[in-house]
Amino acid sequence: MTRATTVRAVLAAAVLLVSVLITLTMSPRLGLDLQGGTRMVLQAKDSDTAKADRESTDRTLEVLRQRIDSLGVAEPTLTRSGEDRIIVELPDVQDPRKAAEVIGRTAQLSFHAVQGPGSGKDDRAGAGPTLPDEQGRALDLGPARLSGAGVKDATAAFDAQQGAGWTVSLDFHKKAGRDWTRLTGEAACHPVQDDRRRVAIVLDEQIISSPQVSPTVACNTGLPSGSTQITGSFSADEARELALLIKGGALPLPVEIVEQRTVGPTLGAAAIDASARAALIGAAATALFITVVYRLFGALAAVALAAYGLISYAALVGLGVTLTLPGLAGFVLAIGMAVDANVLVFERAREEHAQHPGRSLRSSLTAGFKGAWSAVADSNVTTLIAAGLLFFFGSGPVKGFGITLAIGVTASMFSALVIARALTEIAAGSRFVSAYRGVNGIAVPGRVRTWLTRREPRLMRFPRRWLMVSTALVAVAVLGIVVRGVNLGVEFTGGRLIEYSTSRPVDVERARTALAGAGFGDAEVTTAGAGDLSVRTGELDNDGEHALRAALAEEGGKTTKVRDELIGPSLGDELRRNALIALGIAVFVQLAYLAVRFRWTFAVASVGALVHDVIILVGAFAWLGRTVDGVFLAALLTVIGYSVNDSVVVFDRVRELWAKARRVPLATIADRAVVQTVPRTVNTGMGALFILVALAVLGGDSLADFALALLIGICVGTYSSVLTAVPAALVLERSSKAPPPARKRAPGRRSGTGRARRDPLDNGARV
Repeated sequence: MTRATTVRAVLAAAVLLVSVLITLTMSPRLGLDLQGGTRMVLQAKDSDTAKADRESTDRTLEVLRQRIDSLGVAEPTLTRSGEDRIIVELPDVQDPRKAAEVIGRTAQLSFHAVQGPGSGKDDRAGAGPTLPDEQGRALDLGPARLSGAGVKDATAAFDAQQGAGWTVSLDFHKKAGRDWTRLTGEAACHPVQDDRRRVAIVLDEQIISSPQVSPTVACNTGLPSGSTQITGSFSADEARELALLIKGGALPLPVEIVEQRTVGPTLGAAAIDASARAALIGAAATALFITVVYRLFGALAAVALAAYGLISYAALVGLGVTLTLPGLAGFVLAIGMAVDANVLVFERAREEHAQHPGRSLRSSLTAGFKGAWSAVADSNVTTLIAAGLLFFFGSGPVKGFGITLAIGVTASMFSALVIARALTEIAAGSRFVSAYRGVNGIAVPGRVRTWLTRREPRLMRFPRRWLMVSTALVAVAVLGIVVRGVNLGVEFTGGRLIEYSTSRPVDVERARTALAGAGFGDAEVTTAGAGDLSVRTGELDNDGEHALRAALAEEGGKTTKVRDELIGPSLGDELRRNALIALGIAVFVQLAYLAVRFRWTFAVASVGALVHDVIILVGAFAWLGRTVDGVFLAALLTVIGYSVNDSVVVFDRVRELWAKARRVPLATIADRAVVQTVPRTVNTGMGALFILVALAVLGGDSLADFALALLIGICVGTYSSVLTAVPAALVLERSSKAPPPARKRAPGRRSGTGRARRDPLDNGARV
């Protein structure tokens, strides 16, 4: 065993040991879509006294934290997003109505002197607002004398002695207490029963109490801080909520709920179980496939695949990444994509062994790792670009998918280039493995490669014909987009989408009739799998949702909310704009990266194939009537990375072969490159398809569209990387004046220092 192999083995063992320790000692952080609960996104708005900037939003967040803590929610999470948004996550909260009422109220509490009955005049000296009192009679108020910020404490109590019912007692801070004493002292100078002897307590521009100052209080004496009570025929809940709002303080900024998602715990548990089954079955099928194709080395790659799963899971847990449903799907998908690097290496090692039959198995394997490195690096960079765009432009769970995908790509490279390499190099050093060609999986070429080599297909003889086929496919997709239209989800249009489970089966027509009778005639009702109902409406507040559920309950009996998504129109516009920006940046960045790494003709052809894949995928969803939402965006950007990944592998081989035979026609070079890379493309695609089929069949309704989008995208991407990108590059090269790529300096030539650079596969012995 060489020193390099020893280092890889020790490094792999250390990383695996740490991963095992993390897995055994730490628990994953589940998102609300997996554990159940409510997630709200609050948009802070400018007020007359404050601007919605980072500092004022942070103050608003702290006030909200106090209110939520008082609600008794277990382990709530509040974070600021950007300059003026606050994300609130409330585990186990299934009915967000009460939480939304407490969270969203501005609680602008103020205390005013009453100047008399409402006169309707706006030119009063020192005038304040004119508002109705508790009995609905208008009162002219003076300007605010003190605000809720001066309240030190507020408690709800039941006053049985004086028969006042539930009251709220106030205790002011020192300066505010003096202002309160002065205000009540001035009111006490007016006769009993005179409106001017009253003090109005205003909450959010509504008089909640306007008590008269007691006749026992002398003029200019006033009430002390600790003996103030607010009365107003409160119920117990109203008194406690008012005390909570006052004690929590006034929000520095008014807030608006622009996004709200509620997921039932049963849906989250079912999604975890379904994803776990899909992961186990898909990973087992993938491991069996690569074992059959690559024999012993395939089995060792399967071991490295298991190590990849352990490492990536430990990384997610150790970094504290919140695991969401799309993130869980990304974790499962990355298992299939992790096979890609191993397939690239093994196929390249097979080529090296076939070209140099006398070379040892270990040397062929080393040459395979060396030859595949460029394609592995380029293909993983393109996937990381897609993951980065998902993180920066995605929202909520889609961000989790981007993080999971990035961690998965990094872990897959480590498992392939360190763990799998160490295992295969150790095995290649065995005499038994080297002696029996049918055991190792490298010394014997695969059936697909043998068949292609024998047939020598000339696919690129007429490249324009393939471009015509691709153009026809794009035309069919565009026709679907124009005729059927794209069914944008609530995430991009704004509105509300609620999924209900009823105790009695309710067909769609009966549900529509019931909702129309309750005043929800514009609601779209569809089935949501397992007999559940999905209702989509425009803007609908929480009280409206409660009435809608009650209407369904009359038909279906006990009605349970399974999922609830509310997106404000402004946020929907923003998400739709961000999705288009993300797609545009993805195309531009891929073009720039490929232009630097390859020729401009190869870059344009790859991006053309990428756009071809995107249009066909969107068109397929339009024809099928499937919803295009944030999870679809995650699948679409993943397809972009996969499509460019495939094109990079083919063009990397074209560049290599063309540099070695610069006078050979490019079409001939392209045919050879396609023949040499198709086995890798097929085997990699099969590895991902096993996972995606398992997700589509076993992953449940939540992941069905995600898996379907990736299935279509991978099939179309595999086709376009060979039969769209390569023909397009051949057509573009006819007008290009750039010379063929220069051949890389072969090992053994003299370097700039004058020393001969020895081939690393050469042991120096000569005969």
